[in-house]
Amino acid sequence: MNTKSRKSPRLASWDYGTEASYFITICTKNREHFFGKIINKKMQLSQAGAIASVFWFEIKNHAKNIDLGEFVVMPNHIHGILILKGNEDDNDVGTTQNPNIDDVVGTTHALSLPSKTALSLPPPNRFQNQGKNTVSSIVGSYKSAVTKYCNLLEFPMGWQSRFFDHIIRNEDSFHRISQYIQNNPANWLEDKFY
Repeated sequence: MNTKSRKSPRLASWDYGTEASYFITICTKNREHFFGKIINKKMQLSQAGAIASVFWFEIKNHAKNIDLGEFVVMPNHIHGILILKGNEDDNDVGTTQNPNIDDVVGTTHALSLPSKTALSLPPPNRFQNQGKNTVSSIVGSYKSAVTKYCNLLEFPMGWQSRFFDHIIRNEDSFHRISQYIQNNPANWLEDKFY
């Protein structure tokens, strides 16, 4: 199938730079266990998994107007909550709001990765996010940063080209998803990504 002809799974009426909380799931390429393994219901990170974990928490240092909710690295995916607090410093921000939003799961492609010769340790800015924050730009920059460092250090690693997102619409949903993320390692054998 030609990827350019695929219909976008994004909610057309929603501005993904809008102030909201987003539940994000990013899977590894072919769902390979690059990030470690579950032992006694606890995640034991590989070197690539440690990079994926550290760089998630770096997002807040490289993207403005953002908070991070619960986060977990699993053997072949990560779950996290991105909380966009708006882009009030930007002049081009839309204020699209839709009170009838259904559950949304979407995907997108990561931002392009510079050549290996452009890599340095440590770079002045690990993340490529420039301008207005959107879910896609933040996730793309995160994926790119993790990939760069894993490649530089020759750790086996690869991402699926797309990611899943869910717009969190209320406090109950936020707490339920947070609990799901916290309990994900203990529930690994029942996980759909297992």
